[in-house]
Amino acid sequence: METAARTYEIRTYGCQMNVHDSERLSGLLESAGYVRAGDAEPDVVVFNTCAVRENADNRLYGNLGHLRPVKDGHPGMQIAVGGCLAQKDRDTIVKRAPWVDVVFGTHNIGSLPALLERARVQDEAQVEIEESLVTFPSTLPTRRESPYAAWVSISVGCNNTCTFCIVPSLRGKEKDRRPGEILAEVEALVADGVLEITLLGQNVNAYGSGFGALADAPDEVRSMTSGGQSAFAGLLRACGGVEGLERVRFTSPHPKDFTDDVIAAMAETPNVMPSLHMPLQSGSDAVLRAMRRSYRQERYLGIIEKVRAAIPDAAITTDIIVGFPGETDADFEETLHVVREARFASAFTFQYSKRPGTPAATMDGQLPKEVVQERYERLIAAQEEISWAENKKQLGRTLEVLVAEGEGRKDQATRRLSGRAADNRLVHFSTPDEPVRPGDMAAVEVTYAAPHHLVADKPVPAVRRTRAGDAWEARQGRGEAPEGVSLGMPSIGRPAGLPRSGDAPATGCSTRL
Repeated sequence: METAARTYEIRTYGCQMNVHDSERLSGLLESAGYVRAGDAEPDVVVFNTCAVRENADNRLYGNLGHLRPVKDGHPGMQIAVGGCLAQKDRDTIVKRAPWVDVVFGTHNIGSLPALLERARVQDEAQVEIEESLVTFPSTLPTRRESPYAAWVSISVGCNNTCTFCIVPSLRGKEKDRRPGEILAEVEALVADGVLEITLLGQNVNAYGSGFGALADAPDEVRSMTSGGQSAFAGLLRACGGVEGLERVRFTSPHPKDFTDDVIAAMAETPNVMPSLHMPLQSGSDAVLRAMRRSYRQERYLGIIEKVRAAIPDAAITTDIIVGFPGETDADFEETLHVVREARFASAFTFQYSKRPGTPAATMDGQLPKEVVQERYERLIAAQEEISWAENKKQLGRTLEVLVAEGEGRKDQATRRLSGRAADNRLVHFSTPDEPVRPGDMAAVEVTYAAPHHLVADKPVPAVRRTRAGDAWEARQGRGEAPEGVSLGMPSIGRPAGLPRSGDAPATGCSTRL
């Protein structure tokens, strides 16, 4: 009698890097014979954790506590904890939650299937945390969530030392992938039906620093940086040459590494989208100094000015921390000044969280909760007003929207679908009379603006069916896959000489959850 395949569920917390890692974990498990759980309780639950925010620990242990009686009633069930919090709390997770079977770190996600099997055979918890990267995640199998959009990791780790951030100590120093491997992955994704990629790294525009001295860099890196341009600018331009790739985005850059040649590459490469996420963190020079952020207000606003001059329609978003130790009322007013000058399309705003192990956790001047809350609410109000005003500028414009699956809403009463415009704004639009699928492109006219989305209620004048829509339809079992598009677990391709490889959204110096 054939044994039923074991089922799994992955619960992801944190930044885009965690989301991308979870796609790898899904790919690894499915390669090992597991299948995604349906409505029934899964045989394996994997927590892919974040350690950026203060409540990350409480959230994990609360969820583990709720799962304990479920596991008691489900013989053979296993629980695994990975990610940044596992890397940090390696010695305490099993002590605090002895019903956990596997603990693995950010550097050895590829070990998960073997660790689960070892825990079953030995009937004891397996804790395996590597101090440095074992296998670059992009060489691992993947199960992408979307058939039409994909993350492409270009580096892991971070060389910055921001005083509020624990990520570099958990993910290590920056390691960069070779350009040829990245472009081979992008080309394979496009062959699988992908229209949009997001280049991903803790400090994405520092790409190239991981190769060391330029004289020692691979030939392909020296070629990409010919004429004195940065490796990241060269990579953006190279993505522009990938036939069939319609949209290129990247996250998250760091202002200290954001050079004029990157702005030029964005402006001059047609498939690089007019959207930019540029973390600010604070508008106060004094606070930026205490954060160990190596730029100042003038430098930051200068970048914004140059981007808007080169790309007038660019939507710029940011991250801001309120209540950093020692922040005064005057410091906070400087942040509000930058917000008003930069006119961000949106901002991910956070109250400072003390993280053990970071320099900021022991700084003098930790602020009372009520002070931080009041400033946070003022910042939210100021940004909401700006976001709404900026969105109103879109009224009457016709935007090409990449139709999304599971984003925004599909309102049966108003017959609305959702998708992202080129500048990454969320658009809800009327369902066209002709069939439209996630991954297709719809031309819509904006009729209403809210702070966080746009609405296009007029009839949709045009829908462009795409290979990405074909890929989505094939994944649903509703049609034949287009040539080169896989119907099973999507792979990311096979860079030369390497094994097979592979929202809400932030990475590195971003603090979004």
